[in-house]
Amino acid sequence: MAGSDRISYALGFADLDQEVVVDRLPVTGKMPAWLSGALLRTGPAKFDLEHQTVNHWFDGLAMLHRFGFADGQVSYRNRFLQSNSYREARAAGALVRGEFATDPCRTLFQRVAAVFEPMKLTDNCNVNVNPVGGEVVAFTETTLPVRFDAETLETLSDYAYSSMIGGSISIAHPHHDAKRGCQFSYVIEFGLKSRYRLFAIDDNGGVERVVAEMPVARPAYMHSFAMTERYLLLFEFPLVVDPLRLRLQFEPFIRNYRWRPERGLRIHVFDKDGAGLLKSVETDPAFAFHHVNAFEDGDNIVVDLIAYRDATIIDQLYLERLRACDPIDATGHLTRYIVQLQGSADVFAIQVAEEMIELPRIDYELCAGRPYRHVWGVGRRNKQDFLDSIVKIDATTGETQSWWREHCYPGEPVFVAAPGRRREGEGVLLSVVLDAMNGRSFLLVLDALSLAEIARAECPHHIPFSFHGNYFPA
Repeated sequence: MAGSDRISYALGFADLDQEVVVDRLPVTGKMPAWLSGALLRTGPAKFDLEHQTVNHWFDGLAMLHRFGFADGQVSYRNRFLQSNSYREARAAGALVRGEFATDPCRTLFQRVAAVFEPMKLTDNCNVNVNPVGGEVVAFTETTLPVRFDAETLETLSDYAYSSMIGGSISIAHPHHDAKRGCQFSYVIEFGLKSRYRLFAIDDNGGVERVVAEMPVARPAYMHSFAMTERYLLLFEFPLVVDPLRLRLQFEPFIRNYRWRPERGLRIHVFDKDGAGLLKSVETDPAFAFHHVNAFEDGDNIVVDLIAYRDATIIDQLYLERLRACDPIDATGHLTRYIVQLQGSADVFAIQVAEEMIELPRIDYELCAGRPYRHVWGVGRRNKQDFLDSIVKIDATTGETQSWWREHCYPGEPVFVAAPGRRREGEGVLLSVVLDAMNGRSFLLVLDALSLAEIARAECPHHIPFSFHGNYFPA
């Protein structure tokens, strides 16, 4: 690929300092008239501070983005999330709280002193946006989600978990159980006796409740987890940490973790309704950020995730490498794990498709925890490039389709069901796409089943590459 092309997608890792409110974006094509609501996203947008540049894509200061839909028109606004981490970093010109792979600039004395102080958690929620307990909140991987106004994007306050839930590390991918009327998630509590703690939050904002606990000597890095109709599953990848290393804080958070393939991949199955840990099985080592879906099949549990052979994907996403436009192997294989609950409790892994994919989405409302067919995500059509296409995989056959345009770099495709839909996948995909040739981003609307382009809305500036968001009906 030519040097100019390689440089161009680096715009996705450039700061966006401009905050705007646009009542009507220019639209090409015809927006579905039934779209009525908002796509809310969060993502890193500030990497370069006065005295420090962060190390990793995951460390940029969070910005919220809102695409509003009404009467075939699209509005847009963006706003920095005014978290404690953001305000402190802007005032100091450098990070004050540690992020995923970047620590504050501290002297040796300050580092030693930090050993005797409680860990100061970041609330730089640049990973995902979800409704929780009647609130709209942005998430990172600590126990400090941040509430914000879904219309104005005004930051409200931290949504701190209760002392009963505790922990310091959590996830940005809670699961919603419509039947039980709650969201499930988990935290990791580090200490002399560390533990995983699964919990639920009622949709009406009721009291959080602990679902299950499991002691662990070396906690694993797990970005997401799996849910079926009756079970919750933790995939304990062999990327693990000695809690004492975290306490000493001599390295950024993720650099304390070690890849230990001899441990294998440990899968733990928990009952949703309080019966605790039901089964643990072990298989060959692997790593994943994202689970896709899971469901029960007789006495078996089927779990699909985006698998990598090891955790080197984390190292490929350091900011210096991304800004240099080095080739990034940022996609994995859709892999199916079949966990037998009875008998010998074996586990089998099957690669579903040759096409590689990341940032997966499904028809969640219809299929979460149930048998399903369609997976959408981003892919790499040009293996020397960054994420440059939208991919659809049939999880039952492995067949694939893709959308691609030259010099365009799409983000996570969010599925929105059409009103009155009769089948899985009947609706549209919403993806924020960087047009590197023109130096701006646009919101892309595709037919979810055919991947035919329906419309696009042009943004007034580039939007840095982000991770996740969700559609909120009006």
